[in-house]
Amino acid sequence: MNPHQIILRPVISEKTVHQQSKLNQYTFVVNPDANKVQIAEAVETLFKVKVDRVNTINGRGKARRMRAAAGTESAWKKAIVKLAEGQKIEGV
Repeated sequence: MNPHQIILRPVISEKTVHQQSKLNQYTFVVNPDANKVQIAEAVETLFKVKVDRVNTINGRGKARRMRAAAGTESAWKKAIVKLAEGQKIEGV
């Protein structure tokens, strides 16, 4: 897979901003078919940094109802990427 197909978008919230500044960890929504090795290679390729560790979380699609129609949200996968000491991603 192409690195742009693996890393879909960054997750920006109060918790992830704290992780970026204090723990040097960055959070991304990734392709559900990607594994930890592919995610690490994609981040290293796209951002020119050294990845230390990757943790992944699979989220299941939840059932939702809107008026009379029932449906489900799509499933997603989130990756928390810890960078090597002294590394930083600008603009995320």
